[in-house]
Amino acid sequence: MQLGVNVPNFGPGTDPATLRQWAQTVEGLGFDLLMVSDHVVITPDVAEQYPPPFYEPFTTLAWLAGITSRVRLGTTVLVVPYRHPLLIARMAANLHQLSGRRLVLGVAAGWARQEFEALGVPYERRGRLTDDYLHAVRAAWENEADYGQGRIPIWAGGNSDAGMRRAVRHGAAWHPLRFTMSWLGEALDRLTAVAAAEGRAVPALVPRIVLRMTDEPVTGAGRRAGEGTIGQIVDDLERLRAMGADTVVLDPFDIDPEDTRHPERAWHALAAVAAHTRGSIHDAR
Repeated sequence: MQLGVNVPNFGPGTDPATLRQWAQTVEGLGFDLLMVSDHVVITPDVAEQYPPPFYEPFTTLAWLAGITSRVRLGTTVLVVPYRHPLLIARMAANLHQLSGRRLVLGVAAGWARQEFEALGVPYERRGRLTDDYLHAVRAAWENEADYGQGRIPIWAGGNSDAGMRRAVRHGAAWHPLRFTMSWLGEALDRLTAVAAAEGRAVPALVPRIVLRMTDEPVTGAGRRAGEGTIGQIVDDLERLRAMGADTVVLDPFDIDPEDTRHPERAWHALAAVAAHTRGSIHDAR
């Protein structure tokens, strides 16, 4: 099982120097994947959770590709309806090729109604547009040799049944986000049922979990995967591997945008995870 990190490409503490440090830290600690988020217009509904500055993901990853050499680069997640599918296909293929075939394309339908309105994209059709655009992206890659895409992995994000169906129908990995372990167990049963109903293979599991390390154990039914002492976090990773997870992405950003001013806290937690998983989860791949 590989381990990735969701790097905040937004917030009051984020700037090019900080993004550079993030990339160097993630790669230096031996993580396999570095991912960033996607928003285009920072409307009030977006800014409430992800305030500016917000660095566009393709641009940011292209820059980080030149700073790094080994770590894979990805989106968690690209909001597909925001861009013309041929633009997505071209940008993703070029980034994959220029980075040495390191791109992972995580995708989803999006949620920010005001941002859809600002972009002139019908919010109510976002699911259908996402599916249509993904078909168009794959067709472009298959029909145009100069795209040079080289089998870019696609992860379909979302915790809903619609997200599961998207993963199944597009042959993508399923990328659920920030959940409890009990929820995931039930969701995997639903995923298997969806795949059976569609007559298709069960998608690979590539979840994104929180990374919130505490001194004291976190208890209660609402404890999310990746939340608690380093022992609890490592145990969650072991359980996810046992459940078949191919890659797990750690997300150190929780609620407060001011946390982006203090990335060293997240780096400390990542270093602890790296130290406690060497020779077990991280290297058993």
